[in-house]
Amino acid sequence: MRSTTNPTRKTTPAPTRRAAALAFGLLLLLIPAAASAQAPATANGQATATTARRPPNIVFIFSDDHAYQAISAYNDPRRLLTTPNIDRIAREGVRFDRCIVPNSICGPSRATVLTGKYSHRNGFYNNSNSRFDGSQPTFPKMLRSAGYQTAIFGKWHLVSDPTGFDEWHILPGQGEYYNPMMIHKGTRARQPGYVTDVITDLSLDWLRGRDRSRPFLLMCQHKAPHREWLPATRHLGHDGDRKYPEPPTLFDDYSGRGLAEHDQDMTIARTMTPQDLKLTTPKGLTPEQRAAWDAYYEPRNTAFRAANLNGADLVRWKYNRYMHDYLGCIKAVDESVGRLLKFLDDEGLAENTIVVYTADQGFYLGEHGWFDKRWIFEESLRTPLLVRWPGVTKPGSANADLVSNLDFAETFLDAAGLPVPADMQGRSLVPVLAGRTPADWRKSFYYEYYEYPQPHHVRPHHGVVTSRYKLVRFDGPDLEAWELFDREKDPYELKDVHEDPAHAGTVAELKRELTRLRTELGVPEHPPEEASGRPRPRRAQ
Repeated sequence: MRSTTNPTRKTTPAPTRRAAALAFGLLLLLIPAAASAQAPATANGQATATTARRPPNIVFIFSDDHAYQAISAYNDPRRLLTTPNIDRIAREGVRFDRCIVPNSICGPSRATVLTGKYSHRNGFYNNSNSRFDGSQPTFPKMLRSAGYQTAIFGKWHLVSDPTGFDEWHILPGQGEYYNPMMIHKGTRARQPGYVTDVITDLSLDWLRGRDRSRPFLLMCQHKAPHREWLPATRHLGHDGDRKYPEPPTLFDDYSGRGLAEHDQDMTIARTMTPQDLKLTTPKGLTPEQRAAWDAYYEPRNTAFRAANLNGADLVRWKYNRYMHDYLGCIKAVDESVGRLLKFLDDEGLAENTIVVYTADQGFYLGEHGWFDKRWIFEESLRTPLLVRWPGVTKPGSANADLVSNLDFAETFLDAAGLPVPADMQGRSLVPVLAGRTPADWRKSFYYEYYEYPQPHHVRPHHGVVTSRYKLVRFDGPDLEAWELFDREKDPYELKDVHEDPAHAGTVAELKRELTRLRTELGVPEHPPEEASGRPRPRRAQ
């Protein structure tokens, strides 16, 4: 099995990297004049991107907890929702079918995207007490030093203030869905409207006012569809009270697996709160918003209370309410993507702009009876990734390689013609995007999760993932156990076969691979005490 990292990457000495970045920045200053003199104009007077040969712009659209199952381009058999604008990126670019994350939780994934490093290297382990060290190298800083304009709008969720950005306007913490408080370069102010629309408006306003002579990085980072899943009022009732198809494992009893899967707190049946289920009205609504909210939910809540459901019927009601609300949030995200793509089209920017749509990790939509994420298991581990880069990605293509958000920083630097720092732990996806996956591309991937016991009582674990197998080591304070899953024979990951003699050879091979990966990635034998978040636990996010 091959490495998670790139064993053949050539290390560029630091002085050479600094000189290259300086030269690149100077080149950007010269390009506009050359382009205006040589490039033919489009109908609106702008030079075409391909003729100007500028470094590509980057539009990174990042949602929170958006499951691949809820993007129609991924063809989930339940057909939960149609996402025409997100699907457009897949239709005009490439869909990645096995993009996986190193630590399936919001803040740590964001830190990985910025740094190209695992949690044990960038220092952001959990959502409870971690704080991002903004002094460390990040890809936005490197792009900015090389002449890019950089901006981030929306959910940051790393506690410290953003660094490496010319402009930033972020939500504090998890943020609010309606009329959200936002922080603009240290100044707090409440923004009227629905959060997805607000973030999109800010992103488009910045694009309109940017310096058109320089390439840009825009990070448009949505709160939606994070818990507690509050749709925009225009999307209440979007599904016509549809009864959604159920996942085969909605009523999973966790037989065939160990204590960790049994002893968790993230089920639709037991864990969802009245606020999750919209049995209480959210705070902060305007009178107009409150009227629309009550008009939709109150009659349905009255009927629910009168029905006095229990058992499987109650779980099914909760599941359908969850799907309405979660998918309603995604409808606004899909509209946002459409607005951004239209702007690129209208401004003649589409041909020289890399557009990425992804999420911080996967999410459970009733599989195993769960919501949330955290696990090494597929619906949590795997995140959507759709990329359009005209002239590089083949329209309508799909890729099954093991790729990761660990690779994003390296990819953006490589696409911009900048050197990739040797201490980053992923690999550039540029050749993969072009349909030329290197022969030594990774065949295995290391996973780590730390936060315990709050908020969902998921045991700390680490493991190795391949195209077929997952070997998992639970190593919490009260559980030391191994599990093995064979996804080829057991796609729903329902049966631990670690103790099956028929798999003894596979277990031994994967344990060797796990040891090799941990050594190569510099994983400490024991994580620091604060990695679990126990010193300062807080309520469920």
